[in-house]
Amino acid sequence: MQLTEKVLAGHQITLEEARFLMSLQGSDLYLLLAMANKIKEKFAGSKVDLCSVINARSGKCSEDCAFCAQSIHHNTKINTHELLSEEEFLTHAREIKKTGANRFSIVTSGKGVDKDFSKIVKILKQLEKETRLKICASLGILDEKAVEELKQANVSRYHHNLETAPSFFDKICTTHSYEDRVKTVRLAKEAGMEVCCGGIIGLGETPEQRLELAFFLRDLDVDSVPINVLNPVPGTPLEKAKPLSPLEILKTIAVFRFILPDKILRYAGGREVNLRDLQAMGLVAGINGILIGNYLTTYGRNPEDDIKMIKDLELTFERRMVYEQN
Repeated sequence: MQLTEKVLAGHQITLEEARFLMSLQGSDLYLLLAMANKIKEKFAGSKVDLCSVINARSGKCSEDCAFCAQSIHHNTKINTHELLSEEEFLTHAREIKKTGANRFSIVTSGKGVDKDFSKIVKILKQLEKETRLKICASLGILDEKAVEELKQANVSRYHHNLETAPSFFDKICTTHSYEDRVKTVRLAKEAGMEVCCGGIIGLGETPEQRLELAFFLRDLDVDSVPINVLNPVPGTPLEKAKPLSPLEILKTIAVFRFILPDKILRYAGGREVNLRDLQAMGLVAGINGILIGNYLTTYGRNPEDDIKMIKDLELTFERRMVYEQN
């Protein structure tokens, strides 16, 4: 494929070319997946980046994101809790390190900086010191002062999804703006932090809007792109959303790789439910990162199964040493 050679030579594809890739069907689709894997191998090698998250504070979020089980605007049956203790954080981080993850992220519900922020910063410093894991955080919308405090706490990467394309965002959230999210991403980048920023597919957006998101992420020059697939939660406005087919999901991943050749494309929430037996195909269609273990309000896959999948495909991952004192 000429577009593969174009990307391998270091050039960017255009929106029109991406539209062509999204139109592929049948046997051409499998060729697309293989070519995306070739691009991944050229720019990212064979290593799979593994990370894990903890739902550090659950529920009671003021925002009305249509997919989210933690919003106070929706009638869901999730467990809610206040900020976990430092010991609970450390215990979880030590356990997740044993599974093979080299990154650990604290995720809190809520719009952004609040009464718990100073306590979280203190815990983040302790986590990095005691576990030697790479520490990430997902704490919502930030200002310059908060970004600097996180940087001083040795947070190596900040996670803040855009969720969907700019043209579709008002169908998903009305309590804050797209620009609020973009500003946080830019502040983190300007401070010298890596940024993990992606979205959710299957929200009702069009294939064109998925491309719109991918090109927007390319312009922002983010480092890691989580690709979530909607797992509808009863009680949310999207509880009856029509699921994407597994091959449509894999095609989207492959086209994202053409658009974002040198970034980490990360399997995130919803892959188990939506891809089922085809999960391994994502790793030969552009994926080179996996969020392992459980998600925020739903269960994930056993990390050992993901490790086995990686090894069966003769890929590699960075394993952090487990220190006896931990």
